[in-house]
Parts: sequence; structure tokens; C-alpha cells
Amino acid sequence: MPSRRSILKSALTGVVTAPFVTPSIAFAKAPYAVVQAPGFYRLNIGSVEVTALSDGIVALPLAKLYTNTSEQHAQSALSDAFLPENVPTSVNAFLVNTGERLVLIDAGTGSYLGPSLGKLVANIEASGYKTDAIDDVVLTHIHTDHSGGLMNDGKRTFSDATLRVNEREARFWLNAENARAAVGIVKQHFGEADQCVTPYVKAGKFATFADNAEPVPGLGSILYAGHTPGHSAITLESEGEKIVFWGDITHGDILQFDEPGVAVEFDIDQKSAVAARDTAFRQAVDGKYLVAGAHIAFPGIGHVRKDSTNYDWLPVNYA
Repeated sequence: MPSRRSILKSALTGVVTAPFVTPSIAFAKAPYAVVQAPGFYRLNIGSVEVTALSDGIVALPLAKLYTNTSEQHAQSALSDAFLPENVPTSVNAFLVNTGERLVLIDAGTGSYLGPSLGKLVANIEASGYKTDAIDDVVLTHIHTDHSGGLMNDGKRTFSDATLRVNEREARFWLNAENARAAVGIVKQHFGEADQCVTPYVKAGKFATFADNAEPVPGLGSILYAGHTPGHSAITLESEGEKIVFWGDITHGDILQFDEPGVAVEFDIDQKSAVAARDTAFRQAVDGKYLVAGAHIAFPGIGHVRKDSTNYDWLPVNYA
């Protein structure tokens, strides 16, 4: 019987004397995954659940769109913040679950503004909700990047929801005479407002709220007119905590915090928009509450504080 020593010796001898063969190693080439994680971020304001939802990102030449400044100066400020000429700009919406009702604040772009946007419904579902569970859709204003997602293939996206808009905002955008008098991109916005909002009016699923009034029980509003005539932030307070959903107080989170006097081409009344931004900034600093911006880098939630160059944006810490 071969001994354990002889077996080991034979094995070692075989290893030493066997011809060396280069191993054949095939490395798999993995394709790029391309997509990000679903675009939602959740936090609590007191006993109320808030979910930030991404409608997507659009590359905008912000330096060309800002006014009350030079393109060169604006681009220099953006470049100092490591932003390219075409700035990836978030379009955000927010879902509020009060425990009594489910309220969507702004409705995204739908199919109007290209394939990098229009992700809101997918992200609502990824976050664990369904569009037909939403009780109310409250718009900060009726620009297409906030109302375009109200319709999908000729049907109301939020079939059981009541659409709620500031009354002066509705009077402006749903007025046929105003639409006829409009020119350029504003005329286009009137047409898109009719396509997206009017079906809710005809279905009896449309209501307006007064300046600084409650759009629904549990939520308030602040009229920050200028960007549009009825542009309104939506407020939520619960158990001593507060968040204000700003809408379009800013476009981006760099230049307009350092230079609040800079307006944007999309402002209907640029002078009033600048005044509204100054008020919104001061109130946010004094109140030390969270704010949520529609065009601040996703999830668009954070605080405003004073600094040596006017104001500073502090994104919420991931939790």
C-alpha cells in the first residue's frame, strides 16, 4: 500500500515536472449600465411624509438665459462652481402624504420638453405610490415644466385628482384674450397651458385658491408673484417643523443666491420676480425652515443662510 509520504511525493513530482501551460483567462466586457437609481428622496416634516421626485434633468445654457447681468459674468460664476456651459438643471416635484390625503406639488413636463425629462410618473411608482391614489395636484404656477405632466396621451394623468391653482394664475393663463396677445415663447406656453389644464376644468376637477390661502387643508401658500402673475410657494408645517415648496424662486443654486437681482428670461415680470426672490430669501433665513426648489439640484431641498456675498444654499444632509 502506498504511504502518505509517497503519495505526496508523487503529487509534488507531477507538479514540478508537468509542462507549464499558460492559463486561458477570458475577461467579460460588461456593458455600461447607463441609468441612475430611481429619482426619489424621502423625509419627514413632523408627522407628514414628503417625497422629492425627479422629473429628470435638462441641459440649459443658463448664462444666456439670465438677465440683469452679462453672459460673460454669469458663465464665469457658473464655471467657478464647476458647471459646464449647458448646465444640467433639475426639474423637481414633491409628493406630500398628510395621512389624510396625498398631494402632488407640481406635475413635471410630460412629453413636452424632451426625453431627458418626463420621468415623474415612473418615479412616483418607484417611490411606492400610484398616480390614481393622488387626491390633489397643486401647482406653484402653470409653466409647462410644472404642468406638462398633467396629461398623458390625451388623458388626465392623475385621473382622480383635483387640480388646484392660485386664482390669479388661472385668470392669466386660461384667458383667451391674453393668449391672443402673447408673443414668442409665452404664446407657446399659453397653448400648452390650455392643453394641460383645460381638461381638468372640463372634467370638474379644477379649483382655485386665493392669495396666501390654503390650497388644501393642511397646506398653505405664499404669493411670490413675478415669475408668473400667480406664482405661489406651498407651505407645510407639522409638529414644529416647516418646509416651503418654492416653485421657481431660483433657477439653479449658484448665481441667484450670490446675486438675487439676476432674473431669468422666463420671468413674466422680472422686476417683481427679483423682489419676490429677495422676500423669499429673507423669510427663509429668518424662519430657518427647509425650502424645496423646482430647479435646484435634486432633491432640491435645503436651507438658506446669509454669507459674505448675500446668500448661500445648503443642501439637506442625506439621511
